[in-house]
Amino acid sequence: MLRVVVTGGPGVGKTTVLRELEAMGYAVVPESAREIIRERLAQGLPPRPEPQEFAAELIRRDQEKLQRANAPKVFFDRCLVESIGMARECGLLAESEAKAMLGGLPFHPRVFVLPPWREIYVNDSERDHTFEHCQRVHRALAEWYAACGYQVCEVPRTDPRRRAEFILGELRVP
Repeated sequence: MLRVVVTGGPGVGKTTVLRELEAMGYAVVPESAREIIRERLAQGLPPRPEPQEFAAELIRRDQEKLQRANAPKVFFDRCLVESIGMARECGLLAESEAKAMLGGLPFHPRVFVLPPWREIYVNDSERDHTFEHCQRVHRALAEWYAACGYQVCEVPRTDPRRRAEFILGELRVP
């Protein structure tokens, strides 16, 4: 089973590339953070709960999504690796707990990171951060995945179809 992570800061085109992969016939798992934000906004709440509550809910949802992902080839819009990182960063998990949770996760060793791209960056009701925030998130994600032992592969800035084809080509997936 192939489980591949596509990640990057907000507004870099992850969802668009994943829609392209889905249109090509691949299974896709959506990002949990945007689901939480969308649900909270619909309830009239602030977009994000406190960091520890947010991280705990991300972990819960990402674990469920990982368990349900049973297609032969699945592409994840972010994943449990990042939720664990957030939980560690906000003090919800100790370093040893985070390491234990990260051990044995079934993701492909190569993670595809979409870099910040000012020309496509837009805010919306669920994405209220600045482009500079996107740049900081990009750096932190690349460092976190590398520290977790993943090979970080930057996806070129080009149209969504070519980005999807780049990912498939790097994986040698037909």
